[in-house]
Amino acid sequence: MATTPTSTPAPPPSPKTNRIGLQVLDYRGGKTTLCAGCGHNAISERIIDAFYDMGIQPERVMKLSGIGCSSKSPAYFMSRSHSFNSVHGRMPSVATGATLANRSMMGLSVSGDGDSVSIGAGQFVHLMRRNLPLIYIIEDNGVYGLTKGQFSATADVGSTLKTGVINDLPPIDICALAIELGATFVGRSFSGDKRQLHNMIKAAISHKGTVMLDVISPCVTFNDHEGSTKSYKYMKDHEEAIHEVGFVPHFENIDVDYDPGTTTDVRMHDGSHLRLRKLNTDWNPKNRIAAMTALHESNERGEVLTGVLYINTEKPNFVDLLNMTEEPLATLPEKTVRPPKEVLDKVMASLM
Repeated sequence: MATTPTSTPAPPPSPKTNRIGLQVLDYRGGKTTLCAGCGHNAISERIIDAFYDMGIQPERVMKLSGIGCSSKSPAYFMSRSHSFNSVHGRMPSVATGATLANRSMMGLSVSGDGDSVSIGAGQFVHLMRRNLPLIYIIEDNGVYGLTKGQFSATADVGSTLKTGVINDLPPIDICALAIELGATFVGRSFSGDKRQLHNMIKAAISHKGTVMLDVISPCVTFNDHEGSTKSYKYMKDHEEAIHEVGFVPHFENIDVDYDPGTTTDVRMHDGSHLRLRKLNTDWNPKNRIAAMTALHESNERGEVLTGVLYINTEKPNFVDLLNMTEEPLATLPEKTVRPPKEVLDKVMASLM
């Protein structure tokens, strides 16, 4: 009796990898302990996607944070990267030291509006003015989510807490502050805008100065109610995108079709291209004064401008200004970084 040959099952498809051969799983971290629906988790997902797409080696990234719900976020992405969780508001000084000690590493800082703009305002100011090569993401929810939802310094006048308390203090506009102080890539996005935020983080990876991204990230526990100006509903009703953000990495074909006269093209340091298709205004992201004016006008109208607000790819960063060696300071031998005894003796003798 003849037998029917059995067919060999097809092998499972190979997992998708990026340009350096890693899977997206290689960019994930631990399981989140934040509230379900927290905007911070959406930001973590965009970070994972962007670093995977750009083919960044996780071991070459240092993640830095302070204190707060936002500062727990680095545990939820790129578990193979280096991490340092500093004290409240002091992450910028740690990030500065780490960046100067090893310029071959990429710095990714995640902070909150309380951590950066209240207790950490002094350190935030000096980080922005130095133009350190660093990505600085502020997960902005307008409250202290880790300590029961009090207003933070970014809460808008007239916004209310769940308890009914009304905020009567003017907010600090983080983007306006960063532009004024000297950051060279400043943008605002919304954790619920997947495409915009994804492309902005990819562009941030290619920038060689201070990137400050203010991401409105609703707190579902304390600040997602009627009367909040940092809620999901408020952002969906009041977000005003100034352009569509496209990004073409240097390792992909940069010939992208756009209608003439409607697009601004910014060449990044590594040859990548940031493409901004204008939507509602004749927007020039290189015009610092226009960016400040637009932010003030949008605040008066009760709108939240999102997109790349300002970018400057020509200004030297802090590492360039210090004329540092190409070799990371952390790898230099002691005899190179420490003056010999005879030099110290000569200095001491000159002071006698």
